[in-house]
Amino acid sequence: MTQSTTWVIIPAYNEADVLAGVISRVALHRYRIVCVDDGSSDETASVARRFGCDVVVHPFNLGQGAAIQTGIDYALGQGAAVVCTLDADGQHNADDLPRLVRALEETGADFALGSRFLGNAVDMPAARRLLLIAATFFTRLSTGLKLSDTHNGIRAMTRRGAGCIQLRQERMAHASEVLMQIRKSGLRVIEVPVTISYTAYSLRKGQKLSSAFRVLADLAAGLLRS
Repeated sequence: MTQSTTWVIIPAYNEADVLAGVISRVALHRYRIVCVDDGSSDETASVARRFGCDVVVHPFNLGQGAAIQTGIDYALGQGAAVVCTLDADGQHNADDLPRLVRALEETGADFALGSRFLGNAVDMPAARRLLLIAATFFTRLSTGLKLSDTHNGIRAMTRRGAGCIQLRQERMAHASEVLMQIRKSGLRVIEVPVTISYTAYSLRKGQKLSSAFRVLADLAAGLLRS
């Protein structure tokens, strides 16, 4: 696996204020980057192009799940051997990406999932911790995967693993849908310690406690359709 065949997907919606810093950190590792502008009304796409990223633009806001699926399809179409995902709001540490990629190579797994609970969660609010613990419990029940962190957007997949992901949940419930599809694939999955840093900006942009019920409804609907 070389840097030129490792692609990082950055799904972004109105992230022009912080996107340059996120891309700059990823670029230090010389990975290929595709930014999926999910119908932004700001200069998100322009910022990504300015930094030399490949850019795919959704004409309307479809949600992070749809943006990630667009990025996966694009990266695989470009011959990616490894596909990574990274949030655009700056809470993920791009320096964790090489650790995720190496874990795939060293263990033979097809999915390396970041875990803040094995690593570090900086300035995580207590309410957010409780929400994540509840989400982890629900997802472990629904998927059978014994993971410590089930709603973390930093991950790496081999080409074979990425090919098994076909997201239909367009909002935040896609995080659990990914795990359901990983379990269905029968491919090996591992967790890797990562650092998540919470800021006023990322908390404002991130999943709200009031949205948890909508996520659960999306998941229930998806299970009924499967």
